[in-house]
Amino acid sequence: MKIPYLRHLNRRVWEALIDDIQHEIEHKKRLMRASLSALNSDLFFLMAKHNDNVGGTISYGPCGEDIRKCTNDEFGHVGTLESLYVLPGYQGQGVGSSLIQALMTRLKEMEVTHFCLDSGFKIAQTKWLRKFGAPYTIAKDYWGKDGDHMVWLCKVQDLL
Repeated sequence: MKIPYLRHLNRRVWEALIDDIQHEIEHKKRLMRASLSALNSDLFFLMAKHNDNVGGTISYGPCGEDIRKCTNDEFGHVGTLESLYVLPGYQGQGVGSSLIQALMTRLKEMEVTHFCLDSGFKIAQTKWLRKFGAPYTIAKDYWGKDGDHMVWLCKVQDLL
């Protein structure tokens, strides 16, 4: 009797996850297009390439809406590490760390001293906790029950 319920519950969870992923993909596409405009010089992407293949990307831009909400707009003036994605075939090879290092070098050149980072995905949160330590704030149940949203405030110098 419990098995059909669990299958039904899992299907709903998977459908919600797929919707979240699709929303995230569309958001990143909009960011990428916006970064190509001369009007958005405060938004940019860096890519890690191996031969002619892109292995990963990282972006930086203005403070996002979720960070503003979670911090009562304390960080409205601070830029955000928007996204870090490494293709599965390149994971575990230091590509993500190299992208972060390249971004920190670029931010230092721009005389940026701090940046924000936020995450609502549990898998990403685990990685960010290891990399950046305790978050500045945790918005409990932001995405629903047990769907916490974490926000970090980081110093560029600490990562160089």
